[in-house]
Amino acid sequence: MFSGPKHLNALRLLAFVFWVSLAYGKKQRGQRPHVVFVLADDFGFNDIGYHARGHYSDMYTPFLDSLAAKGVKLENYYVQPICSPTRGQLLTGRYQIHTGLAHGIIRAAQPYGLPLDNILLSQQLRQCGYKTNMVGKWHLGFFREEYLPWNRGFQNFFGFLNGGVNHFTRYHCEPKKTRRFCGYDMIDSRYGPTNATYGEYSTNLFIRKSKEMIDKHNKQKPMFLYLSLQAVHGPLQVPNQYLKRFKHIRDKNRRIYAGMVYAMDRGIRQLVKHLKRARMWKNTIFIFSTDNGGQTTRGGNNWPLRGKKGTLWEGGIRGVGFVHGKPLQVTTPRVNKELLHVSDWYPTIMSATHCPYVVGTPPIDGYDQWETLKSNKTSKRTEILHNIDPLHKKLTESEYREGFDVSVRAAIRSGDWKLLTGYAGMNEWVVPPECTHGNISIGQIRDDFHVYPNSTKNVRLFKITEDPHEEREVSDQYPEVVNLLLARLKEYNTSSLPVDYPHNDKKADPKRHGGFWLPWRGVGRKYKRKNFRPRRTRKPKFFRRKMKFKKLQKLNQVWLQ
Repeated sequence: MFSGPKHLNALRLLAFVFWVSLAYGKKQRGQRPHVVFVLADDFGFNDIGYHARGHYSDMYTPFLDSLAAKGVKLENYYVQPICSPTRGQLLTGRYQIHTGLAHGIIRAAQPYGLPLDNILLSQQLRQCGYKTNMVGKWHLGFFREEYLPWNRGFQNFFGFLNGGVNHFTRYHCEPKKTRRFCGYDMIDSRYGPTNATYGEYSTNLFIRKSKEMIDKHNKQKPMFLYLSLQAVHGPLQVPNQYLKRFKHIRDKNRRIYAGMVYAMDRGIRQLVKHLKRARMWKNTIFIFSTDNGGQTTRGGNNWPLRGKKGTLWEGGIRGVGFVHGKPLQVTTPRVNKELLHVSDWYPTIMSATHCPYVVGTPPIDGYDQWETLKSNKTSKRTEILHNIDPLHKKLTESEYREGFDVSVRAAIRSGDWKLLTGYAGMNEWVVPPECTHGNISIGQIRDDFHVYPNSTKNVRLFKITEDPHEEREVSDQYPEVVNLLLARLKEYNTSSLPVDYPHNDKKADPKRHGGFWLPWRGVGRKYKRKNFRPRRTRKPKFFRRKMKFKKLQKLNQVWLQ
């Protein structure tokens, strides 16, 4: 049957193909895993499907739920209460008191950013042979070119530099009340400022750009993709196609927000499908996380937790998160209740990828939790410094206890206990607007610190493992625990860097830079010509008749001159 030279050659060819595929398989098995980190923006604790179903919420995330169900759900996971600090801790592994970012977010016209003496996760992985890509929201400073993402370890970047833009036009104005600076914010590390995607919804755009980076990736090299979505951050905008299933939600903000959540879920589904088509999924560690709690005034919800985005209550800092991927070697669905913090991702990813640290890496505050995630071992972390913010408004004069000023806004979690000092922020429990259960009364509860803002009570203690909703304040019953945690805050405070929060710089005005938000200090004509080749904006059908587009064309023409 297989006699003759033709059949012999065919057998040889089959043997050769088998040998090549075997060798390729061995190489794939020995390759470092790809890492895809998806960071959602302002995604509340009660806004993912597997939490929503038990807490009167109608948010719908079927694909995210399916990924989490086959991976490791993180149910004792903490982030920071606002955008920039979480992103800074994710990429440095350091508490914000150790990077000088202890107060507020980095505003568009402020001349500062995440200090350059920090070696970012992207820089570590790049040194380890990874192709490092970033898509979406940066929000770690851009006043000088050195602070731009592609100068901080990311080989490819497409996204915006500020905290938020219009989801369709990329237009952004700051500050909100005083003299306003307005301009467009979208940049490509290859071409410079661009708005060629004007009119395309941001979630769909960032998923599409991520897929393009996957297509261009050399599959023989490991890839790090940091997808920092603007979803579900304001402004509340979403294509109508995602609103149909939420017509029953009467609250307009909540209804649009639900559509944004659903659009994000559909987008991540497309991304994962594309990784599978590229034959990268089986060797990918996929991490999903929010950057802070939901903003209840813009559709988000954290029920049954107390507070919202921007507060140190659980609703502001208890995060949604999960990990999925074959490198985890998880055979059955798992819920991890070990204590984890966003700063832990830095050393955990370094451990999972078997990458050595770059010489000169500053001390980090995160812990390697790879074995905790992989084998459900006890967390190495027993304590989290949520923050110490000396610039935040105070409700009383300075009051020192155990060497720490308790009028300063701060919070610490240690073991079973959580201590808050100063003004922790809005302290209500907000019921989902679509909730129809009239027997829920906790949503109307307010404590004395909210009703009487001049209250002198600056110290609050909760046994958080037994009281995760922060309903029972017990500082008077456990004064020794209060003193112990205040002493810890004092220790942390002695190691903190001075907080740098400069005023807005009028030179940041986009009118001075062709209508785009761009670096404005230490940037000369030579830099602009060498590194930026702006792309002309094409006119999308959706905005063809809008006057705004004519204005944008003029701005681009100014830049190109």
